[in-house]
Amino acid sequence: MTEPTPPSPQTGAPTALVIDDHPLFCDALTLTLTSIADFARIDSAGTLGAGLDRLAKSAVDLIVLDLHLPDVDGLDGLVRLRNAAPKAHILVVSSMAENRMICRALKAGADGFVPKHSQSAVFRRAYAALVAGERFVPESYIDPEGDAGTDAIDRLATLTNQQARILSLICAGRLNKQIAFELAIAETTVKAHVTAIMRKLGVQSRTQAVLLAKEASFARVLP
Repeated sequence: MTEPTPPSPQTGAPTALVIDDHPLFCDALTLTLTSIADFARIDSAGTLGAGLDRLAKSAVDLIVLDLHLPDVDGLDGLVRLRNAAPKAHILVVSSMAENRMICRALKAGADGFVPKHSQSAVFRRAYAALVAGERFVPESYIDPEGDAGTDAIDRLATLTNQQARILSLICAGRLNKQIAFELAIAETTVKAHVTAIMRKLGVQSRTQAVLLAKEASFARVLP
């Protein structure tokens, strides 16, 4: 028996955005969404930047996000998406489905998590849970106790979208002058953001901020 399509959280048919850098997976996810609900529009993006650009032009009800994207590492992309689309449901679809990763994704702003190779019935249940205001996790998920990274994620989640972007560049070893050039802003503005970032994270230096980000799997940092 076919389950009924969950009602849209907004008036009219819902809209969705799929962010995945693999064209085949992107197409497959789009087809899966089409089969589980009557979406008015399903857009796609291959990078976080492209996804943020689309969100700046038009809000969506559902974002389906792959954590591994070419222009982002770890959970900073998820934090930036949550800041950019606070009212959207965010469903992470990833092959990295360990309990700790699921826990941290939820802490970083995801409303649900589905292992990447799940069947369409799992996506249907996930979407129904999200529009009902509930979170969705795999049946095998066990909330890890004493995960030190969750406190770090709570602090990272307070960053604005621009601050999260600057922190990711700091983690990549960029200097203030390089960050200013890359983001097309004044170096004094970068310095102000860095000060605000350290205050929000409760750290005293850029090195401590990088270590905190690494602890939360916020960004991949080379040893």
